[in-house]
Amino acid sequence: MTTETKPGMSFRETMTGGFSLGETDPHAGEKKGDAAGTKLSLHCDIDIQDVYRFIEDPQHSTPMIARIDFAPMGMNIPTTNAIFNLFRPGEDPKTKYFVYEAAFEHNGESYYLAGKKFVHDDPGFDMWADITTNFSLLHKGKDATGPVVGAGIIYIKRRQLIDLIPTFRATNTSGPAQSLKVLADSGRFTLGEILGSYKKT
Repeated sequence: MTTETKPGMSFRETMTGGFSLGETDPHAGEKKGDAAGTKLSLHCDIDIQDVYRFIEDPQHSTPMIARIDFAPMGMNIPTTNAIFNLFRPGEDPKTKYFVYEAAFEHNGESYYLAGKKFVHDDPGFDMWADITTNFSLLHKGKDATGPVVGAGIIYIKRRQLIDLIPTFRATNTSGPAQSLKVLADSGRFTLGEILGSYKKT
């Protein structure tokens, strides 16, 4: 018996920014990390196995493969149980999240990096800042319930965004026509969510 494969989509994203241990507020952690030259980079390989299930899922959730560069703890750190959510609904119906979470080990201890991009229409043109700014907390333990032991803000900058675009690939498709359809449907979903979030009433 064979398992039917569904059309999917994959892409790679890297975010980098000031980050500091001993801080619990992302803004303070970013400022201290920038001053000390301690940057955290999160490298994400996101492979959505069934893009239409992903679109229909209210949480828009998928596992991902992630690596972390953070000099105080190590470079190219492998992670486990990494997840990505795109436009996950928030408690406030006007707010949605891009969620990036990953567990890892350091010196025999468990840590959990939990980051969010807040998609919310504030006064002025804030869409660009919202979709490129990841407010991140480092928890001690195996999940986001553990105490916060580090914080910062990581970004996808213009150069990284340009590098991101060509990494989008349709997967498990029957040919070029279906690949184009998958990418078009994914783009339509993303654009629709963005326009819905920033629609002026």
